[in-house]
Amino acid sequence: MKLPLPPQRPSNRVYPPGVPGMLGLTSTITAVVVVCGLYFGREVLMPITLAVLLSFLLAPLVGLLRRLRFGQLPSIFVAVLVALVTLLGIGTLIAAQVAQLAGSLPQYQAAIELKIETVQEKTVGRADALLARAASALARVTPDRPPNPPHEAGRTSKPSAAAPMPVEVHEPMPSPLQLAQRVFSPVVGPLETMFIVLVVTIFILLQREDLRDRLIRLFGARDLHRTTTAINDAATRLSRYFVAQLGVNVGAGSLIAVGLAIIGVPGALLFGVLTALLRFVPYIGTWIAALLAVILAAAIQPQWSMAVATIALFVVVDVVAGQVVEPLLYGHSSGLSPLAVVVAAIFWSWLWGPVGLVLSTPLTLCLVTLGRYAERLKFLTVLLGDQPALTPAQNFYQRLLADDPLEAVAQADRLLKEMPLVQYYDDVAREGLRLARNDALRGVFTPDQLTRMNETLLDIVENLEQAPESPPAAAPLQPQAEGDAPAAHTGGANPQAQWQPGMRVVCIAGRGAFDDVANAIAVQLLGYRGLPVSAAQYAQLRKGSIDSAGIENTPILCVVALDASEASPYLRNLVRRIRERAPSASLVVGIGGLSERDGETTLTGTVSANSFAELVELCVHAATTAAPLPPRLVERTG
Repeated sequence: MKLPLPPQRPSNRVYPPGVPGMLGLTSTITAVVVVCGLYFGREVLMPITLAVLLSFLLAPLVGLLRRLRFGQLPSIFVAVLVALVTLLGIGTLIAAQVAQLAGSLPQYQAAIELKIETVQEKTVGRADALLARAASALARVTPDRPPNPPHEAGRTSKPSAAAPMPVEVHEPMPSPLQLAQRVFSPVVGPLETMFIVLVVTIFILLQREDLRDRLIRLFGARDLHRTTTAINDAATRLSRYFVAQLGVNVGAGSLIAVGLAIIGVPGALLFGVLTALLRFVPYIGTWIAALLAVILAAAIQPQWSMAVATIALFVVVDVVAGQVVEPLLYGHSSGLSPLAVVVAAIFWSWLWGPVGLVLSTPLTLCLVTLGRYAERLKFLTVLLGDQPALTPAQNFYQRLLADDPLEAVAQADRLLKEMPLVQYYDDVAREGLRLARNDALRGVFTPDQLTRMNETLLDIVENLEQAPESPPAAAPLQPQAEGDAPAAHTGGANPQAQWQPGMRVVCIAGRGAFDDVANAIAVQLLGYRGLPVSAAQYAQLRKGSIDSAGIENTPILCVVALDASEASPYLRNLVRRIRERAPSASLVVGIGGLSERDGETTLTGTVSANSFAELVELCVHAATTAAPLPPRLVERTG
């Protein structure tokens, strides 16, 4: 006799990801070619990039001069002249300060030697003493080596090598032309680069509108609105950011220069200029300048008081500039994530050296801004931008998949500080439940997973029972009678004295995988409004079931199902059975968003709710008036 086989469970179907196609391979090859072009063409691309960024800095000044009735050409030349004078002034100041420090270094030789001896004594000296003690201890425990055997008779030792003869090499005296080349060769390169940058900047400012039109024709002639918005947003955002960053850096450098002058550190102007320039390097730029200033302050004074005061000055200025001034000027972030800033600094410094290190943040910000509009560059915004990679609903569902309810509760606590509870349930929990429902319909969950996820979701909903329905700025909870559900003011909450006599609400869950959770949310929200409410299951209303869930004398009935918009046959049968047992009750069906435009999806005799907020308002309206529910009481708020 053969035993019957146990019923087979449906397999856990997980569809494989798509195979990378030709587009992915083409994108990879394009990225490699672009990086190689940036590396090998840096001698040409660096001046052009500097010119483009300088044009962003000068654009507000050109616009101001044109509003003052200057012509286009005079405005551009005045702006470029201001930039040229500023650059020459900075270069002259740096050269003068370096020459002054070089001439004063012999005066600090004694203090520098004393500090070096102190540091060697505290570090290398202690290490040498420790190694000497270890060597002596090792020699005591090591057995003595036998003496070397004597030389045999008749053999002579090898003669030692003769001492080397010292040789001096004297170069001939350089000619005046060679001296001039040695003096001016370090200056010719930067001057040549500056000249190229200024010339390119003038042409960019002169042909700004023409360049914009060419970019539109090249990248987005089919969608002029989108391309124009992208270019205007990028130009405005980058120009404001560069001007604000330049202002902050100049202010920080000025404070450092004044502070170092008061402390008595020589070369205060030099370190002020270095601070202003190096602050374009994220995170570490200020501290590079601080390290140089602290080393000099420690070298010129036998005590350490000047070095400590220098460190304190840099700490105060950097904290005030980074935590107070910058958030007031352009928000709490530049649009880049902290990790992206560090990675961009490493990448651009590898490509273009020190110039790339200074330009890393502006260049990366340009790419991230363009990625918001260009579809093929969108991955840069996702990887490098500071916006959350996942929406709150996706994050909610992902935490469920990762079996991490604590993080889901923590996310809810953060969001409830900014939004009401009903909005959190509509915008976050409901959308997350829809994502979970779609995966359940695909069959990617095992029965154990579904059970565990439902238990986790119910625990999260129960944990939010203590949360206020509105953010903390809302009114406090309304006093309530003993035994009633908690009520809270949300601006439109109704006191229990307004309910119709014998008022009661029963929420009936659908048979979907996560309808019980949606039903628990509806019960909780109705309880916050002070309505007497209870929950029922789909199984209690099956055909032939003895349990009628107590709906015969209930004035308001709510069918809560995530697939209500599909009006599936089981939902039609459920509504029909409810009508047979409670023909006079107000019947609300949600929260899937039933459409009444299509006759095939309309459930006659019901009122559809597109969200939890709408479902609650419909029930409150029915509980406070004897009039029948209108087809649509409130607009969709989800």
